[in-house]
Amino acid sequence: MNKDLTMGRSGQGSAQAAPRSDAVASRLEISIHHTMAPLEQEWRTLDAHPFNSLHHSYDWCSAWAQAHDSELLIVRGTFDGELLFILPLELVRGHLFTTARFIGAPHSNLNTGLFEAGALPLSQTDFADLVARQLSHCLRRKVDLVTLEKTPHDWRGTPNPLASLPGVKNQNASFQLTLFSSFERTLAQVNAKRRRKKMRISERRLEALGGYDYVVAQTASEARELLDVFFRQKAVRFAALGLPDVFHDARTRAFFHAIAGRRGVADDRMLELNAIRLKGEYGERVVAVAGFSRKGDHVICQFGSIDEALAGDASPGELLFHRMIQRLCGEDAALFDFGVGDQTYKRSWCTIETPLRDIVLPLTLLGRFAACYHRALVRAKAAIKANRVAYAFFQRARSRKQNISQKTVEIDSD
Repeated sequence: MNKDLTMGRSGQGSAQAAPRSDAVASRLEISIHHTMAPLEQEWRTLDAHPFNSLHHSYDWCSAWAQAHDSELLIVRGTFDGELLFILPLELVRGHLFTTARFIGAPHSNLNTGLFEAGALPLSQTDFADLVARQLSHCLRRKVDLVTLEKTPHDWRGTPNPLASLPGVKNQNASFQLTLFSSFERTLAQVNAKRRRKKMRISERRLEALGGYDYVVAQTASEARELLDVFFRQKAVRFAALGLPDVFHDARTRAFFHAIAGRRGVADDRMLELNAIRLKGEYGERVVAVAGFSRKGDHVICQFGSIDEALAGDASPGELLFHRMIQRLCGEDAALFDFGVGDQTYKRSWCTIETPLRDIVLPLTLLGRFAACYHRALVRAKAAIKANRVAYAFFQRARSRKQNISQKTVEIDSD
């Protein structure tokens, strides 16, 4: 097994002489791994537990790491020799400090780590403190700061084992809708009469354009085609709003292409593409796209886009969500997760708002400054997002910065 750094059990004699807290600490062993393959069997076992986020599944993390050529720091923890958890981290080297974060954190909606089912072998606070101390011992020579972003305090009734660690409330919450086997019962949570009226209006407007089909990609090739439509539509939308395109990076696009249409453990869907496609004179033009992932009965919407130039007034995005949720109610899904970010359409659909936290663990003196910076930045983002004028100004500034960077790259490549 690829154990590059290990902290844990002391010798039998020292354990007998040590205080009780040290004796407990010696039973928790942490190892750091730089490749995923040796852990695959154990990793997939943890994948099966409902609490653990799909974003930390073996297939998801592997696809991200390959597309981004990530420098991995996989944390494996055992207690009394039995596997207890895996924290899938990657190293991000900045100008001033080095951070270990969850793999794929910029494009994840829920981060939990991977934990064995059942009660912790010691109290939640003691366990979290012990993990933090041992992470510091194992990583401080190469990492200044560990950030575990977008973690819930508890998820679907299960407490996060690391929730007691220091952190800051993330600037974004995530939003969910409970699904029932009856679509009518599901809609009743969010004003069924209004929802049905909006759907009828959308359908009438699309019928005036020749009608539409609700499309679910059946093959990986079809999924990738719809994914490319999404990238184009989203780029236009970001440009119109003066916002940076978070899907512009070629490595990020390669990651989504790698998981599009793939199935995971127990037939989980890595990324299923859904669309509203026009019929008739518009030559099967796609006017709305959404991609979601599914683990068990939990569905996470990863992204969505519409073609505003042709059918924007028909609200094809709303229609697409309506059709997706209607279908999923008949497929044993129990929770539709609209993901991170506070937007009007999410609040119109959702009955659950889940606050998220960024756990921030400084490991070095430089890391302490980095932790202060991270907390200050998150709080500033929260304050800016609460002020629409300030938010619009800073988004335009980010867009100008991105455009300048892209032009610089084009000049350098000529």
